[in-house]
Amino acid sequence: MRTQLDVLTDALRQAQTPATRQRLCELAADLFQLAGEIYFDGDRYTDAAHCYTLAAAASKEAGAPDLWACALTRHAFIAVYERQFTDAGPLLDLAAHLASRGDTALSTRHWVAAVQAEAHAGLGDLDACQRALDTAAEVQHLQGQVHNGGWLRFDGSRLAEERGTCYVTLGRLDLAEAALTDALNGTLTARRKAGVLTDLAMIGVHRADPDQVVTYADAVLATARQTGSGVVARKLRGLQPHLAPLLADQNIQRLDAEIADLVSGYTA
Repeated sequence: MRTQLDVLTDALRQAQTPATRQRLCELAADLFQLAGEIYFDGDRYTDAAHCYTLAAAASKEAGAPDLWACALTRHAFIAVYERQFTDAGPLLDLAAHLASRGDTALSTRHWVAAVQAEAHAGLGDLDACQRALDTAAEVQHLQGQVHNGGWLRFDGSRLAEERGTCYVTLGRLDLAEAALTDALNGTLTARRKAGVLTDLAMIGVHRADPDQVVTYADAVLATARQTGSGVVARKLRGLQPHLAPLLADQNIQRLDAEIADLVSGYTA
């Protein structure tokens, strides 16, 4: 990635035709988004945010609204992950505006809506969350290739897990469990599956069910150790404070200690 960035930077320093410069800016925006994702998964959110800012600037220079909207949405996702939902709002509003000017055959606006739904859920706004989820679900009506598999990958396959996450945040546990169980029946990457399992563990916390918490959280711990993913570790870090009411249970005590040990490896 660094080597490719050096090549692009050198090319941008040279005299270019407008068309060539536009294409180079598009490639740079794509690569900076990839860099941001690498940093994001490594739990280096400041570096990820910087990369997304550069991606947005390059997308703007390229005159590519879908690419620009995706860079802003990834930047906003950092705030969502850190539960700074108010901070995510302006970025997502701008992303939605840009997406409305983009290619209507692409799923950009639907992905923006899916992330907006999480932000609305974090702010406790069920109605706005549901409207955003409904907008995201409209991706299922698109025809043809709706994403490019790179800076835009949203195709609706994540809708169940995204609904589940929103409903957990809103405290609508029955709706959440049904959506998350549906998500588990699909094909998930290790990181996405860990997110679903963490949400199911959180439902166990709300229900004061230590067995449910331990069953799902242990599976997430195993994934975190196997993958070394900072995103998965942060999911567990977010779960840990909620374990306090259940710490009389020995298995919860063990789980709490193992999460603390894992998290310390990322913060040391």
